[in-house]
Amino acid sequence: MRAIIAGGGSGGHLFPGLALARELAEKDGAQVLFVGAEKGIESRIVPKSGFPIKFLPVEGVMGRTAPAKVRAAYKMAVSFFKARRLMESFRPDVVIGTGGYASFSPVMAAWSCSIPSLIMEQNVAPGAANKLLARVAGAVAVTYQESMPCFPRAKSFLTGNPIREEILEARRADSSFETFGLEPGIFTVFVFGGSSGARAINSALAGALEHLLDLKQDIQFLHQCGETDYQGVREAYRRTGFRAMVAPFVFQMPEAYAVSDLIISRAGATTLAEITALGKAAVLIPYPYAGGHQELNAIKLEGLGAAILIRERELTAESLAAKIRMLKEDETARNEMSSRSRVVGKPEAARNVADIALSLVRIKNSSRKARNV
Repeated sequence: MRAIIAGGGSGGHLFPGLALARELAEKDGAQVLFVGAEKGIESRIVPKSGFPIKFLPVEGVMGRTAPAKVRAAYKMAVSFFKARRLMESFRPDVVIGTGGYASFSPVMAAWSCSIPSLIMEQNVAPGAANKLLARVAGAVAVTYQESMPCFPRAKSFLTGNPIREEILEARRADSSFETFGLEPGIFTVFVFGGSSGARAINSALAGALEHLLDLKQDIQFLHQCGETDYQGVREAYRRTGFRAMVAPFVFQMPEAYAVSDLIISRAGATTLAEITALGKAAVLIPYPYAGGHQELNAIKLEGLGAAILIRERELTAESLAAKIRMLKEDETARNEMSSRSRVVGKPEAARNVADIALSLVRIKNSSRKARNV
């Protein structure tokens, strides 16, 4: 089988695609080609993963000025015809869109070439691109039940959001703690705000340390803070005397998840898929400028008792310190949150989506055989 996985622009759209690509390649022997934006994160990440990638000159439209929207629309049209030529040369059996503007042209091109397609929706509130693509796609794989009414019922499936297998396989071992210079057996908080860090989270956490001084012997931190805030965040830990590993970027995410007792993070769809698949207690601080997607994701988990939500406008050093203290000291509450998180998680999501993609190919092949009889 030959498959195109289209999308990217951000890790939230790219990493589920990579998880699915490995599932299809390793377990189903598929030949997988990525298609993405020239300036998206996929241009840096996919080549390192070992999968081939082709680029389209697409740009996002949302939140842009009028001239920028006109330029983006023109590039989208150009990308559509380039995607059609790619369909004709690569001849995929199925095209899978992982969401975002980079998936639009390839899925539309697949439809115009009568190639089966599948789109993935990671958020509670579907994005504009997926709402349009659902009209032509053969199937829609959603992460949350709340998304189902937004798509045609007959072709919507609750699959969960695919996550990388290495995330699931990491173990809480002494060697994982040694990776970060941390001590086994001590309550560990993993703080991160995305690949570039999050200034609001960094600032609140630095202030929260002043309210947790009595716990400094019983708690340690692993903090991904981004390049900009690195010196300031590191100085906050040094000044207060907390044991901590501070880094602009954490490359060993499987080990980071494995050693953590509590996670403080944004509420992107991929992050939440990983947290819930692992059953981790979490304090979620949604990015407020993402069209409301992250807040809706966090509201969903808090409503299920699987996380605590703090909106950025309500985030203070005191409020964050209070949540850390409560979850550190109340093991019963922490374990209950972890259990509820694990119920929400779907570690089998990659297999679920792969099975739907394979079924689309089988239906197409059966239909072709029937016409030739």
